[in-house]
Amino acid sequence: MEIFQFNNKNFSKISVKFLEKIASVIGIIFLLIFFYICFEVYIPLNPGSKETVTFTVQKGWSDDEIAVNLQKLGIIRSSYFFKFYAIVSLKHSQLQAGEYSLSPKMSAYEIANKMAQGNVIREKIVILEGWDINDIGKYLESKGICKQDYFVSLAKKDYSDEFSFLDDKPKGADLQGYLFPDSYEVSQGESCEDILSSMLANFDQKLTSALRAEIKNQKKSIFDIVTMASLLEKEVITLSDKEIVSGILWKRISISMPLQLDSTIIYITGNPDISVKDKQINSPYNTYKYYGLPKGPISNPGMDSLTAAIYPKATNYWYYLTDGKTIFSETLEQHNAAKAKYLNR
Repeated sequence: MEIFQFNNKNFSKISVKFLEKIASVIGIIFLLIFFYICFEVYIPLNPGSKETVTFTVQKGWSDDEIAVNLQKLGIIRSSYFFKFYAIVSLKHSQLQAGEYSLSPKMSAYEIANKMAQGNVIREKIVILEGWDINDIGKYLESKGICKQDYFVSLAKKDYSDEFSFLDDKPKGADLQGYLFPDSYEVSQGESCEDILSSMLANFDQKLTSALRAEIKNQKKSIFDIVTMASLLEKEVITLSDKEIVSGILWKRISISMPLQLDSTIIYITGNPDISVKDKQINSPYNTYKYYGLPKGPISNPGMDSLTAAIYPKATNYWYYLTDGKTIFSETLEQHNAAKAKYLNR
């Protein structure tokens, strides 16, 4: 009788080979799953697409709602893998509301990151140097951002808790002079409050610590500098002229000589044609009637005007007039002669 003897050594070899095959199959399966996930997440639905879609993420939308709507619009291949990537990358709680410019040539990875960064469609607005608060409000209303009256009312609020440069602004004075003229990018839904804060933050950045130290060294206030800069903005155009005029005006103030600026009369009346009667208007902005700086800024000055107000140029000039170019004079006689020559022809 033949007895079968079990060979443990042969069985071990078979077991090892079997397990190796199983491991190999599992490895291939995991590799295929990995490549499939990478395909779904990193490969766009249509890499050659030239289509652009404006997609709006509503406030309060979850990553699930965003994903489903993206798939419905044909921007992504799978809502499931968009959600999968958003969760795994921990970006699901960072997806921001707003309008986005998207395309089927963008992957789920690109779209999720764009939304997490809040890279929404932005419109450029340009606040011009020399505009006053009403001008800015009117412009924002024309852009459909907010009503002019509402913006003007915001500019009367106190923001000194947020911005230290407003500490020496007289109580009750509005933000005239501090709304820095520049280009700003505005996203849909951004409020007037947001834009006003951006202007103040820009001013805060532009008025460097070195400039603030110089103002303090001159024993002047930021409010005085802003007021002077607002006058320069309206009086002359070039930086070199502003520096000279700044020197003239600070000299006049030092000897209690009236500034006699037409720009302040125009600010009062809103009329560029100035009469002799206008110069007698009883207003704290009337620099013909009252000495020193007017009650406050008459415009929102740019960087050149602010710099010129801080660093006036010393000259022998006491007078100037503008007729396309600025004509400076050292004496009243020279100034009258210049007026006769350039203004009365």
